[in-house]
Amino acid sequence: MSDRREPSWIEDAKRLDLAVYSAIASTPTPELDAAMSRLSRAADYSRLSLASAALLALAGGRRGRRAAAKGLASLGVTATVVNVVVKPLGRRHRPDRVGSDVPLARHVPMPTTRSFPSGHSASAFAFATGVGHVMPAAGVPLRALAALVAYSRIHTGVHYPGDVLAGALMGTALAQVTTKLLDR
Repeated sequence: MSDRREPSWIEDAKRLDLAVYSAIASTPTPELDAAMSRLSRAADYSRLSLASAALLALAGGRRGRRAAAKGLASLGVTATVVNVVVKPLGRRHRPDRVGSDVPLARHVPMPTTRSFPSGHSASAFAFATGVGHVMPAAGVPLRALAALVAYSRIHTGVHYPGDVLAGALMGTALAQVTTKLLDR
């Protein structure tokens, strides 16, 4: 084993991440708790994105079908890269929400995968970015929904803020690459 310590800025980032997680966990929000739990569960298996894609394809005409296809392609690429490549390399364990006193009303099933990055955040932002590439106006509410999904993962105690931020950035970047390649 190496005695090398992480650079101080990484230690600072970890402390900040834990402090924000703890602040959210300890802030009473009984009206928000049930909504965030429902939203987090609704985003499992990208169900919100799939429903949005169906709505776009059915009601948006040719452009809506193209936007749905780009969103789903972006989601597929991102989910594969994040869950098959990045997560297994990550060493970050899930938060201890019991030790952090996350209220039981917020709890959703704790995933068994590593914490970094958030697959929910990555997938939601990838879908929104892919759709927004074709239909910018539709991308705005989808990005807002993605941000809510990302926050819900912290609120329910299954991710640290850094996990969801990294997931959002990865999902956005991978969607941009995917849509550019599909445009060729």
